[in-house]
Amino acid sequence: MADPLLKVERLTTVFDTSAGPVRAVDEVSFEICAGETLGLVGESGSGKSVTALSILRLVQPPGRIAGGRIVLNGRDLLPLSERDMEAMRGADVSLVFQEPMTALNPVFTVGDQIAEALVVHGRMAKREARHEAVRLLRSVRIPNPESRVDDYPHQLSGGMRQRVTIAIAIACRPALVIADEPTTALDVTIQAEILDLLREMKAAFGLSLLLITHDLGVIAETADRVAVMYAGRIVETGPVRAILRAPQHPYTRGLLASIPGGRHGARLRAIDGTVPALDRLPAGCAFNPRCPDRFEPCTGAPPPDYAVGAGQTAKCYLHDPSAIRSNAAR
Repeated sequence: MADPLLKVERLTTVFDTSAGPVRAVDEVSFEICAGETLGLVGESGSGKSVTALSILRLVQPPGRIAGGRIVLNGRDLLPLSERDMEAMRGADVSLVFQEPMTALNPVFTVGDQIAEALVVHGRMAKREARHEAVRLLRSVRIPNPESRVDDYPHQLSGGMRQRVTIAIAIACRPALVIADEPTTALDVTIQAEILDLLREMKAAFGLSLLLITHDLGVIAETADRVAVMYAGRIVETGPVRAILRAPQHPYTRGLLASIPGGRHGARLRAIDGTVPALDRLPAGCAFNPRCPDRFEPCTGAPPPDYAVGAGQTAKCYLHDPSAIRSNAAR
């Protein structure tokens, strides 16, 4: 089997506070193969966006990467200088931000911002880059790209601004694109169009995609594999079909059960309780206060990964035969 395009090993990112370091990303590990889409899913505050920023080494103080490895195309990113990272951002790995209005510079035209990515990375001269910006706008389905290239971000709709950020992200043909909740601020119709566009761009340019979302419906439509994140930890990973059909962690089951779509008029289901504050995580499994299946081992130490199927793992003592036998004997 070929080496993965991206390999994240025991990544830990902390935020230094007056009470001590708080782990926003806690020993997270996952891989993305060439041409693959990995969906990273979880409730707000689970650490998804901090994971994305950590991969790009864009975590700002008081945040810092405290440990682990991030290997892209065989190159460990953590020891690199900031100059080397600047050369890789946009060229080897790029980011589609959640809110395009804040990601785009309001005082430059969208054409200039697309062209800048090409010029900065030495892909072409400024005049050529403008022509390429028009072509990229056309490829992301911006109507009348020859005139829109001179528009400013405020002159575009939210959906069109997000298309521009995608054009910037793919301009230098990076191997990996990280899309951080790219449809959150858009209406349902435009959301579907943006997801279709990401799939189209992935196929056209041979990209790998890390898709970050809280929407399992988006994951079902788009991802090949999924990693479920809770309180800074990945609690379940596996092929998307296997996890959607047979989730093995109580948190994943709770997320799936809370999706609307049951009998008309039926009460919506929700996971009891709230996501714990990262500086006050419970002992053991962080999900245990909300878990309907918790038993004695869950409040001791955080569970390790257990193999629960072909390519599927879950951090849950329900899959530890010795823990189950010990609890049954009590």
